[in-house]
Amino acid sequence: MFAIVDIETSGGNAATGAITEIAIVLHSGTEVEGRYSTLVHPQQPIPRYITALTGISDFMVADAPSFQDIAEQVHRLLSGRVFVAHNVNFDYSFIFHQLQMAGLAWQAKKLCTVRYARKVLPGRSSYSLGNICRDLGIANEQRHRAGGDADATTQLFEYLLSRDAGQQHLQSFLKGKTAENYLPMHLPAAELNKLPFCPGVYYFKDQTGKVLYVGKAVNLRFRVRSHFANNSSSQRKQEFLRQIHSVDYHVCVSELHALVWEELEIKRLWPPHNRSQKGFSQWFGLYELQDQRGLTRMAVEKRRKHLQAIASFHRVEEGYSAGRQLQLQFEIDEQLFFATAPASRPLTAKEVKQHNRKMQQAIDHLRSQLPDLLIADTGHDEVGQPLSVVYVIEQGRFTGIYQTADSNLPAADIIRAQKQLLPDNDYVKALLYRHVQMKPDAIIQ
Repeated sequence: MFAIVDIETSGGNAATGAITEIAIVLHSGTEVEGRYSTLVHPQQPIPRYITALTGISDFMVADAPSFQDIAEQVHRLLSGRVFVAHNVNFDYSFIFHQLQMAGLAWQAKKLCTVRYARKVLPGRSSYSLGNICRDLGIANEQRHRAGGDADATTQLFEYLLSRDAGQQHLQSFLKGKTAENYLPMHLPAAELNKLPFCPGVYYFKDQTGKVLYVGKAVNLRFRVRSHFANNSSSQRKQEFLRQIHSVDYHVCVSELHALVWEELEIKRLWPPHNRSQKGFSQWFGLYELQDQRGLTRMAVEKRRKHLQAIASFHRVEEGYSAGRQLQLQFEIDEQLFFATAPASRPLTAKEVKQHNRKMQQAIDHLRSQLPDLLIADTGHDEVGQPLSVVYVIEQGRFTGIYQTADSNLPAADIIRAQKQLLPDNDYVKALLYRHVQMKPDAIIQ
C-alpha cells in the first residue's frame, strides 16, 4: 500500500514555508487505487519566483482551503501507507510539520524514487524527475505542478517496480529505518559505505567539489551517518542537505589528532557551514612596538592574524601580569614598559638606549621560557596498520605535524626538518597542552 505524493510550496523549508498544492496517488503496488489533489492556501504571500516556477499565484489560492481544513483528509489518505516521493525527505518534512501543527500524529515508512532509481537504473548522469522521465519516455504535461509531478512519479515508480527483479531493492528500502532512506538526495550510499570505522576528519562537498562542512569523528562511518538520522525541518538543515553531493575523509590516529586536524582544515578552507568554529578566538598576545621617541614598549592586545606575538594568553589580565613580572625582574620603569602608560618626562638618548637594552633582555628572557615540545600521538590507520603523529611546538608556537607509518620515530632534528609546516594556532596549542597535562609521557622531548 503506497501513497505517491508531490507538493508545491511557498519556500524551501517546512519551518518557514507552506504548502500551496498537494497531490496524492494511492497505489496498491500493482495499480492506481485513487487520486486526490487540491490547491492549498498557504496563509502567507507566495514569492514571485515561486509563481514564476509553478504558475501558482496568490490569486489562484485565494479561495483554496488551508492545510488545516484538509489535514484530517490528508492524514486519512496517508495512514497505513508507504510514503513515496521524488526526493522524499523534502515532501515528508512539509507534510509531517503541517499535520503536527494541525494536532495530528503521523509517521510512515518512506521510499525515495531518486534512490530507488539509483539502485534499479545505475550509472545515469541525472536522477532529477524531469531528466529521468524524459529518458524513459514518461510524459509530464504539468511540470512543477503537484498533480503532474505526482502522476509522473507514479509512472516512474511502476517502471522501477517492473525492473526490480523480485522487488529486492524495494524490500531492502522498506526494512525499517534504513540509513539510505535518510540520506541527502544527491549523496550516493556508496559514499558512506567507503568510510572506515576509525578516527578522522570528514568533508561534505557540493557538486563542484567545494567543501561545505568539515567535522571530526572518533568513528568516521558512525559520525557521518548521524548527520542524517534527524532531518529537521529548519531552513539551514534542509539547505545543507540539498547541497551535499559527496563526502571525503582524512584518517587520524586519535580523537586528539582529529580535533587538531579539524581546526586546521576549518581555518584553511573556511567552509560555509562551519559557523561556530570560524569565529575569531578571543586570545591575547604580548606585542613589542616602538613609540615615536624610539622607545621599545609592550602592548597586550587581541591576537593579530599577521603579526607574531611574543607570547599568547587566554585573558588580557594574564598578559599584563606576565608583563609586570618582567618589568620588576629587569627593573624597567613601569611608566615606560606598557604603551598604555604615557612617559612623565623627556628622556636623553642615553636613557632611551638603556631602556631599550633592558626591554630586549626581558623579551629574550620571555622567549627563552617558551616551550619547545615534541608530543607523540600513536594509533592505527583504517586497515589497522600502526600510525604515529608528532606535534611540534617551537618557542611556544605550533609549527607543524610529523606523520609516519613507522612506529620507531627518528631523531628530534629530523622530525623538525621533515614536519608538515602549518600556521600557529592558539586553539591547537590549548588542545596539546591539555593533552600533555593528562598524559605527560606523550612528550618525547
